[in-house]
Amino acid sequence: MTVIIDGKTLADEIVQNVAQEVSAFKLKNKVTPGLAVVLVGGDPASGVYVRNKIKRTEQAGFRSIAHYLPTATTQQQLDELIDQLNQDNSIHGILVQLPLPAHLSESRVIEAISPAKDVDGFHPENVGKLVTGQQALVPCTPLGCMIMLKRHIADLSGKHAVVIGRSNIVGKPIANLLLQSDCTVTVVHSRTQNIEEICRSADILVAAVGQPLMIKENWIKPGAVVIDVGINQTSSAGKRKLVGDVDYDAVFSKVSAITPVPGGVGPMTIACLMQNTLTAAQHQLN
Repeated sequence: MTVIIDGKTLADEIVQNVAQEVSAFKLKNKVTPGLAVVLVGGDPASGVYVRNKIKRTEQAGFRSIAHYLPTATTQQQLDELIDQLNQDNSIHGILVQLPLPAHLSESRVIEAISPAKDVDGFHPENVGKLVTGQQALVPCTPLGCMIMLKRHIADLSGKHAVVIGRSNIVGKPIANLLLQSDCTVTVVHSRTQNIEEICRSADILVAAVGQPLMIKENWIKPGAVVIDVGINQTSSAGKRKLVGDVDYDAVFSKVSAITPVPGGVGPMTIACLMQNTLTAAQHQLN
């Protein structure tokens, strides 16, 4: 029987646990942890993400500070805001919503955020610590994927994990996290030969490529666990629908467990942002 890995329920549990820890943190330190979210421009999808993040921030007991900047914001203006937030001791986490308008440098913005306040886990210092197995703020989506996997598989040691996609945001960090859990890890991408054959050997398959319904039934090893990171919008008969990178209906009966889209990885990403914000605040005050 296939298990549906319910990211929404698990995310609610994480946020509740974070809220309890935040309560204890406030009593001990007489400080309310603060998360600053910066949104540049009016991208509708980014706006939805930011609203959901702010809602969760408040549910967890944090102080939420939102900065909505116009599309015409200059690089210097954005740099100055980030510098102010870095210097503000009441702000413990900084998140700049990506993507940014084309005239702004994402890499420059990521590097400008203090590594201690980098709750997205994208700063090169945090990335380097992750790669070398040191304590660091870990990107939220890979962290959420690992929590779901560990809830379903008691021991990941020796499992063959195949990661489809090599992005800095998901593919590379989750490959490192899987390695740290003693998996044998293969990363496949657009230049990989025999990609379907490699995927068929996976005990754990993580799809993070951004191609709707790309992974079909014949890509899947019987009994595999599938984590679908993809969130793609499709349209059929005039109706919009969110689907993953995996053809969910086609593979469902073949896998032992799978994350749905929506309701799988997505909610976990925001829950792990809450966990990272608490971790950042704890480290800064200690």
